[in-house]
Amino acid sequence: MDPQDIAARLAVPVEEVARVQRLAGDRPSAPLPGKAGAPALLDRLAVRPDDAAEIMAGWPDAGSPLWTPELRWLLDRSVALVRADLGGYGWLAPGPELPRDRGPAWRHLYVYAYLSLVEEVRAYHRAHGIADEVSWATLADLGRNLAVDRRMNREGWPVMQAWLTLHARGGLYELGRLQHQRGAGAIDLHIPDAGPLTPESIDASLDEARAFFPRHFPDERYTSFACGSWLLDPQLRDYLPAESNIIRFQRRFELEPYEEPEGLDADVEVRRFVFRTLSTPLDQLPRGTVLQRAVIDHLKAGGHWRWRRGRFPI
Repeated sequence: MDPQDIAARLAVPVEEVARVQRLAGDRPSAPLPGKAGAPALLDRLAVRPDDAAEIMAGWPDAGSPLWTPELRWLLDRSVALVRADLGGYGWLAPGPELPRDRGPAWRHLYVYAYLSLVEEVRAYHRAHGIADEVSWATLADLGRNLAVDRRMNREGWPVMQAWLTLHARGGLYELGRLQHQRGAGAIDLHIPDAGPLTPESIDASLDEARAFFPRHFPDERYTSFACGSWLLDPQLRDYLPAESNIIRFQRRFELEPYEEPEGLDADVEVRRFVFRTLSTPLDQLPRGTVLQRAVIDHLKAGGHWRWRRGRFPI
């Protein structure tokens, strides 16, 4: 299919279609799991019933009027693109952001791509001796992200669709409270929306990672844990108690010199994670927690949050 025609039909930039075509090339895709077993798989991936119902309603059945040739092309090439980088751990967008108000096929195309890759990445896990318990805990981040996207009135998915390719390629593992991303000499830490960030839960997760990576990736050498997040912004110390979980988490890290991250607005990211909305006016945001009040008061005073990166030795 012609990239110009596909882009016009999908209402996306032609550069995005060309990128998918270039990265996927003629590499093989992977089939969707059988529809009959899909409800059980979605349940295993912690997908809520309301999201699961939408996914099933938009299923890419043969002959479905919901699935135009350009949508089928994008699904096939997106799966091929991600599958070609199995074992990778860099940021990878699976395709262009789609107009998701056009129905379940458009809204969940990259969910179907993720489902197509579940058995591929589980085979990769098995080849590295990784237990099923870790595999399913990691892959179940799909349901968590769909639930967050629903809470955000569909504002969250453009970031999440790229984020989830880490799971689908074997680049990231959920070990207790934290998610651990393979990298170049450092294990990057990510903090899922999964309860309090207590020092005890952090310690347990770090200890698990210290054993996990040498066992399952013996050819990779890691010397530090690293994290890039607004949670490491020292300005939070002006608002939060010294013994709060966030400040105690900060104290683990030695910060790198600050650099403005390209293409990332820390104010937007704080609002995404603290309030799960990007469009609610500042005056209408909830002030129920110390952190919520800190974020609002800082922005109202004309301040800006910063995305900081730090590390500490393994």
